[in-house]
Amino acid sequence: MNILQVIPELDAGGAERTTIEVAQAIVAEGGRALVASRGGRLEDELAAVGGELIRLDMKTKNPLAVWRNAGRLADIIRREDIDIIHARSRAPAWSAKWAAQRTDAVFVTTYHGAYSAKSRLKRLYNAVMSAGVTVIANSRFIAEHVRAEHGVGEDRLRVIPRGVDLKTFDPAALDAGRLSALRAAWGVGEREALILLPARLTRWKGQAFFIEALAGFDAKDRCRLVCLGDAQGRDAYAAELEAIAREMGVSLALPGHARDMAHAYGAADVVVCPSLQPEAFGRTAAEAQAMGRPVIASDHGGAREVVAPGRTGWLAAPGDAQAWRTALSEALGLDEADRRTLAEAARERITEQFSTQSLQAATLRVYREAIE
Repeated sequence: MNILQVIPELDAGGAERTTIEVAQAIVAEGGRALVASRGGRLEDELAAVGGELIRLDMKTKNPLAVWRNAGRLADIIRREDIDIIHARSRAPAWSAKWAAQRTDAVFVTTYHGAYSAKSRLKRLYNAVMSAGVTVIANSRFIAEHVRAEHGVGEDRLRVIPRGVDLKTFDPAALDAGRLSALRAAWGVGEREALILLPARLTRWKGQAFFIEALAGFDAKDRCRLVCLGDAQGRDAYAAELEAIAREMGVSLALPGHARDMAHAYGAADVVVCPSLQPEAFGRTAAEAQAMGRPVIASDHGGAREVVAPGRTGWLAAPGDAQAWRTALSEALGLDEADRRTLAEAARERITEQFSTQSLQAATLRVYREAIE
């Protein structure tokens, strides 16, 4: 099978990571995995799994450019004998849909987020993600949103949760020296607890909220908060976080993007995911659990499917500072035996329900059904 995935760019993110994982599975099956995208820092990883990048500005939302991209994609479909064009974002999905209509390619979509729609025009714009012959939702939460928002029937809707690469995220493969080096690089003292908040720097991910919550935590002087992620041009927000932390006496590091997330999780004493809006899936919570880390996530969206409260982590009410302080106190208060029990349960659950291998196999089944 020859599959063309379309996505705005190949930088950090769940949709981007899934694109590469699916490309790997296609190649392993003897097919060709093409990706139309502006490109980005994950280009080398795409090439390493045998994927082929076709560099197009799929990030543009300019209507004329989106229309022109449809013609370019149609040319690619004909030239490369593409069976399926798989869209993972709205603007490129319009180009992909129109390209499929001009050719024999099958149009498939993955609904990666709970896109808001405050107007009829925005709802129409979002609706392209429900127009696939098959519509993939990356969690039960997103599947319910797609049913309610677009009326997609069960004959077209498939739930395929995000996957965690259990070879990459393997606590047994951690290097002690690398862990120590990361903690030192992030300014974590010997007796300090490292609280890791892995997310791009944007307000809805909850960095500002969590700093304010941590300011009222009794043991804040023994904690170092590391907000690990790209600012993606939001330098003013990064400066605001630093100012809030200084004013409230919270020890904060903003190291930017990290490629070695396995060791980043491994270095942490607790991982927090305090998103103020529902996450479609909750990739960082899943990866951290695969690494056996205590995880606290906001009690909404896909995180409710990923974290089993009381067994593999904690769910705290979004925006409720006291609830987060209570959960943090419990997570940091675990003794060694309880941490080990939680780690084993968390990794077992991720292995059973949220592996990359499961995602790849399920996506290939969708492709075969669509072609047939």
